[in-house]
Amino acid sequence: MPSKSRNSAPPRIRVTRETHHTPATIAARITRAGGTNRYGEPNFRVVWGGARLTWIGGRWTDRDAHGNISREAIELRQVPKYVPLDRWHIERWMPPEFYGSPDQWRALTSETEDGIRIPARGDYEHCFTLQTSAGEFEPLNAAACDYIVRAIEWSRRQTRTDQRAAIAQRESRRAHDWDRTADAALDAVFTP
Repeated sequence: MPSKSRNSAPPRIRVTRETHHTPATIAARITRAGGTNRYGEPNFRVVWGGARLTWIGGRWTDRDAHGNISREAIELRQVPKYVPLDRWHIERWMPPEFYGSPDQWRALTSETEDGIRIPARGDYEHCFTLQTSAGEFEPLNAAACDYIVRAIEWSRRQTRTDQRAAIAQRESRRAHDWDRTADAALDAVFTP
C-alpha cells in the first residue's frame, strides 16, 4: 500500500473576493482634506468593501459543494467588515480613547504574541458608503471623496445645538414637501 505524501490532504476551500486599491491621487487628496492622526497616518481613507477584512471569532460551519457540513470549528476568521462588498467605503480613524479609557482599551483590544502584549493604536471606522441615492454602485472619484471628508470635518465642528437645529429644519422641510405633494395629488384626483 503506497504511503500518502503530505501534499495529498484534501484541498481547502479558497475564497476569492473582488478587491481594488485606492488610487494614490485620491488617497493624497483625502489626506489633504482630512489631515493626519497622531501617527502621521491619514484621518480618512477609502477602502473597497470586499477588501476590508476584520477578525471575527465564533463557531464556524464549513460546507462542501453540495451543502453538506464538512467541518465545524471555533476559531478566529477574517471576514469582510462592510457590506455591500462591491462599494467604496470611506473610513475615519478613531483613537483608542474613542473606545473607552486607555486601560479599558488595552484590556479589550491588546493582543499577545509570544507572551508580549501589543497595544492597539486605534482603528478605522466606517463613516460613509459611496453609492447613488438609489443604493447603486458609484464609481470612485476624487471630488466626491473630497466633498464627503470636508463635510464630515465641517459637521464635527458644529455645536450640538446647531446640529439639532439643522436636523429639525431638514425634517420640517421634508414634512412640508410631503404635504405639498399629497395636496397636489389630492387636487389632481378631486378637481372637476
